[in-house]
Amino acid sequence: MLEQITLTVDGEQREVNAGTTGAELYFDDRDVVVMHVDGVLRDLSRPLEAGTAVERVTIDSPAGLEVLRHSTAHVMAQAVQQLRPDAKLGIGPYITDGFYFDFDVAEPFTPEDLKTLEKMMLKIVNQNQKFARRVVTEDEARKAMANEPYKLELLKKANEADSAGEGVNVEVGAGEITIYENVDRKSGDVVWCDLCRGPHLPNTKLISNAFALTRTSAAYWLGNQNNQQLQRIYGTAWPTKDALKAYQERIAEAERRDHRKLGVELDLFSFPDELGSGLPVFHPRGGIIRKEMEDYSRARHVEAGYDFVYTPHITKGHLYEVSGHLDWYKDGMFPAMHVDAELNEDGTVRKPGQDYYLKPMNCPMHNLIFGSRGRSYRELPLRLFEFGSVYRYEKSGVVHGLTRVRGMTQDDAHIYCTKEQMKDELTETLNFVLGLLKDYGLDDFYLELSTKNEEKFVGDDDVWEEATRTLAEVAEASGLELVPDPGGAAFYGPKISVQAKDALGRTWQMSTIQLDFNLPERFELEYQAADGTRQRPVMIHRALFGSVERFMGVLTEHYAGAFPAWLSPVQVVGIPVAEAFNEYMFDVIDKLKAAGIRAEADISSDRFPKKIRTASKEKVPFVLIAGGEDAEAGAVSFRFRDGSTDNGVPVDEAVARIVAAVKNREA
Repeated sequence: MLEQITLTVDGEQREVNAGTTGAELYFDDRDVVVMHVDGVLRDLSRPLEAGTAVERVTIDSPAGLEVLRHSTAHVMAQAVQQLRPDAKLGIGPYITDGFYFDFDVAEPFTPEDLKTLEKMMLKIVNQNQKFARRVVTEDEARKAMANEPYKLELLKKANEADSAGEGVNVEVGAGEITIYENVDRKSGDVVWCDLCRGPHLPNTKLISNAFALTRTSAAYWLGNQNNQQLQRIYGTAWPTKDALKAYQERIAEAERRDHRKLGVELDLFSFPDELGSGLPVFHPRGGIIRKEMEDYSRARHVEAGYDFVYTPHITKGHLYEVSGHLDWYKDGMFPAMHVDAELNEDGTVRKPGQDYYLKPMNCPMHNLIFGSRGRSYRELPLRLFEFGSVYRYEKSGVVHGLTRVRGMTQDDAHIYCTKEQMKDELTETLNFVLGLLKDYGLDDFYLELSTKNEEKFVGDDDVWEEATRTLAEVAEASGLELVPDPGGAAFYGPKISVQAKDALGRTWQMSTIQLDFNLPERFELEYQAADGTRQRPVMIHRALFGSVERFMGVLTEHYAGAFPAWLSPVQVVGIPVAEAFNEYMFDVIDKLKAAGIRAEADISSDRFPKKIRTASKEKVPFVLIAGGEDAEAGAVSFRFRDGSTDNGVPVDEAVARIVAAVKNREA
């Protein structure tokens, strides 16, 4: 009689034969593709040990999708080496919504190559090859990977897999070395293999035809620009063809909403080559949107008790030595400008110069304002706010439209309070941030708690623990989902970041709230407490938009350029149906302008239908039309962005409606 063992299977205890695998356990459930064993993802082919807890993982679950995509990456790599036998394998991890694989090849991949590879991949999928896991010694791995120099390099990094470079930990570092082999079902021959931690799908057939290769790019080995440049192929994979099509439609819509494209079409902003990478200019229409965003924010900050400050764009380097930025953030700063040196006639230095830096952060300068005179507990909380221009040296490869720039304006606030005030102040700040984001049209949030990076921090552990605990309590009290971000904090303190979803369901990091006990210590900031003693204030860093540029890029895509009326550069276009009604329409436009509405009349020589199309293309919220009947009745006809109409509306009523829509920040 076979030995029986006890497992906890999906929360229930079961007796099974010793040596039972996950594949046997879930034989009747074809949607199960891998399993969690005591919380660790495992291949279904693994035998189960007595006393373990096993949970099913279906192909459409987050973990199942990751395994599907990683398995598809292997199939793609197999196809690449069939197409290009000289290709050397890099790393091929899953990523959000897809996967990539890097290759060292003589010639870059072409769009035609991707089409060919998709056909070759489908053939491999239909062969129903088995993914077989094999545990090997390092010597065996080196023998199997003898022709793969990058895999041999990875074997040296097994003990530092989590920090050795992007994607390394999907290959090595699990405590044992494993190779995954693609095995032909009929012959049993190994047709392809790769160094990999796994797990993988049981077979290629489960990939089906719901995959696509999307693009290629250059990529440095391990993400280090000092290393060899490889060719990267990106792809995506989904459980069904319908899911793939839905994803492709979302991507197509995202491309239509791309703020860089809409910025040109709507004449909002541009990126002149003459200025340099990541340095945008805002055109008049974009300037209106930006001004409205900033003006509304300023008004809300006044209501919330903030004081406005202004600081310069440049400073002596010593300020950032005190703050710690030159120790921890120098790679993100522009190089120093050495000025004020005086030389003798023979070239020797009479007076040494100093290094000046473009500021990457406003907080050190705000600390100088706080420390400029004695402070009393009666002044706290002191909330300093600035639309401050900062400059960060982003590598050219990551600069992206308005969402990743080198020169930006932060809506930056620093709040100084007592320890007794800090929890209430954090709660108030979070509520203020969420309320203001909702006013701009974002209302689907979750929170992320970024904790200490053990390799990059200043201050005592107990201070960090107190700050982190306080932030966690405030975040949990908000009722929003709280997601951990281990090691994601700035060097001076933990933070909460507000993650907002846009109209396409994409997540953007918006506001950040950081609790900091360290910079007040480094700047020796003090206030006089009620008992006469000198105390250190607690410092709260808070950026609401993050940067004005990035926030505008996000809003442009969220609204697909069809901004709500209060933000729209042109809120009303008046179109007379014939030249005879031009003066009547001008009178209507004048009334709107007098009421503070951005309105203009289209009296161009274009035909009436084209004027309507132009207004629609420019995404104007309200189009007013006037013909003979309208003029006789003292009325206008509305045409809205969705194509609906409202005819014969008295002019005064039309003006009142538009003014109310703008005032109430309606769409």
